[in-house]
Amino acid sequence: MAVGYTQAEVDTLRAAVASGVLTVSFSGPPARTVTYQSLAEMRKQLANMVAELAGTAGTRQPYRKAAFKSGFDE
Repeated sequence: MAVGYTQAEVDTLRAAVASGVLTVSFSGPPARTVTYQSLAEMRKQLANMVAELAGTAGTRQPYRKAAFKSGFDE
């Protein structure tokens, strides 16, 4: 079931992670206050929110493909 996070919620959680607080108030709807048990838990939730938001927007996470050369000239 998709939760449907907003960019504002992602920004709010990102700011909380940056400041190191464990209690975050989201304006909603629904308005709510969440207290996380650890910074690691907050980071995991933030990653989930960002991934879901990117999927909802139809965008893909950027990645790079590695290219290697053998070093031998033929």
